[in-house]
Amino acid sequence: MATATEINILEAQQREPGNKNAARRVRAGGKIPAVVYGAGKDTAVIAVDPRQVLRILKSESGHNTIFDLALGSDRVKAMIVDWQFEPIKGKLLHVDLQRIAMDKKLTVTVPILLKGEAEGVKQQGGILEQLLREVELECLPGDIPKAIEADISHLVFGVDLRVKDLAHGDKLKFLTNEDRMVAHITSVKEEVVATPEAVAEAATAVPAEPEVIKKGKQEAEGEGEAEGKPEGKPEKAEKKEKK
Repeated sequence: MATATEINILEAQQREPGNKNAARRVRAGGKIPAVVYGAGKDTAVIAVDPRQVLRILKSESGHNTIFDLALGSDRVKAMIVDWQFEPIKGKLLHVDLQRIAMDKKLTVTVPILLKGEAEGVKQQGGILEQLLREVELECLPGDIPKAIEADISHLVFGVDLRVKDLAHGDKLKFLTNEDRMVAHITSVKEEVVATPEAVAEAATAVPAEPEVIKKGKQEAEGEGEAEGKPEGKPEKAEKKEKK
């Protein structure tokens, strides 16, 4: 298990900006390319250890973790704001970091953690449905919560939990629409099962000829063959790999 020190420090080295080949060379050396920006300073291209980045992402506070970015003798507070995985092998490919000023508010997304057992489930036989799993808020870096906890034991049919019902202090300002529904109690939907007689009847029935096909035959008889449709637009190319 990673220690607090391992999670709170991310070591970085300067790297030369370049194309895909330059990024591949960084990865071949056991690092991944990264950029860091913010706090009124120029964007810097760096290389970091993917294992250290994964320790941060997998920690209790996840990407909202504030850590020391060590670049030579320079240390600044930073956060992970974006990251990219290889789609097949799942390897970490690239990460974006932001310098953090501890005295300035920032915008983050925090998970919503439901606590308790709803009365609508326990007494009424309903099921709990969570519609919103994270909330966007504004606060100082030192006040970022690991999660917003919400008690749902009072939920019954006709009673729901909305963003405005989530408990929070004056240090947090919710940016998500306060009327967004977080969770409610819903009934179990019955699954329609076809009877053997209905299945047999459907198998022996002669399908009617689609109307669009009939129309096509009439046009062919009266006007000759229609010209072929143009080929569809090619799919967009995959997003280029970050440098």
